[in-house]
Amino acid sequence: MSVLVYAETSEGKFKKSAFEVTSYGKKVAEQLGTNVVVLAINSSDNSLLYKYGAEKILNVANDTLKTFNAKIYANVIKQAAEREKSEIIIIDSNSNGLYLAPLVAVNLNAGYTSNVIALPTSTSPFTVKRKSFSSKAFSNTQITTEVKVLSLSKNSFGLVENEVSGSIENFEPVVVESNLKSDSIQQTSGKVTIADADIVVSGGRGLKGPENWGMIEELADVLGAATACSKPVSDLGWRPHSEHVGQTGKPVASNLYIAVGISGAIQHLAGINSSKVKVVINTDPEAPFFKAADYGIVGDAFNVVPKLIEKLKEFKSNNA
Repeated sequence: MSVLVYAETSEGKFKKSAFEVTSYGKKVAEQLGTNVVVLAINSSDNSLLYKYGAEKILNVANDTLKTFNAKIYANVIKQAAEREKSEIIIIDSNSNGLYLAPLVAVNLNAGYTSNVIALPTSTSPFTVKRKSFSSKAFSNTQITTEVKVLSLSKNSFGLVENEVSGSIENFEPVVVESNLKSDSIQQTSGKVTIADADIVVSGGRGLKGPENWGMIEELADVLGAATACSKPVSDLGWRPHSEHVGQTGKPVASNLYIAVGISGAIQHLAGINSSKVKVVINTDPEAPFFKAADYGIVGDAFNVVPKLIEKLKEFKSNNA
């Protein structure tokens, strides 16, 4: 028996979440008195995982797997789990993971729970704490199947250094060529993605039009952040739907979420509720977002944001 972790990559580099799920998998393995195995697909530097406890790394180098395909990746994870006799499989709860994990569970006839936020409170019966009701509540979930699939909620466990002297084994899973056909995937290169960002700068209808998005992008650039938007903005075509965050868009669990000109409809708040620090800039002091925010600025974004950018640039220049 072992614990298998899937460490996700983008353009050959591990996402931050890969180190978090590895940290988590190592601790779960210690609870169970077993070892952790990490599956890496087309990674350029697997040794980075040693720092977070990866005792054994299964290295998959396969050009046909460069583009994410949930069905095929789920089958690769299944083959890795069977090879390593893994009874616990851990996957990140990002947008790819939420497609991937249920397929892995079906492939392995396993029990599955998403949005896990802590180590198992019990290993017999196997019980984990998870977020539920759009992060408004928590539940303790028991998984009674022999094989269990867990999706770890972003930023819930953190990066825990536990350096080991691990090993790397090449793994060549069977990839069925007929399954490689898939719908086209929009992929951004060289930009911080919403799923991986520690900081997200988001804009709403208060920006009045797509022509004013330059200051959102400039603020994001200064902070090394991802850009996002509310649902009405994407519906109006001001920004691509890939940037829509909220209950009906992409969930956000960043360390800092800055909302500019967003009133804070309940569906939007439900999707960003897991962010640790929320800042809102809005002209309306009665905007619902102020009740959920940690910090709020009542003011015109067209005055506030440029001044904020100026101060941040000054700070960075003085602390370079």
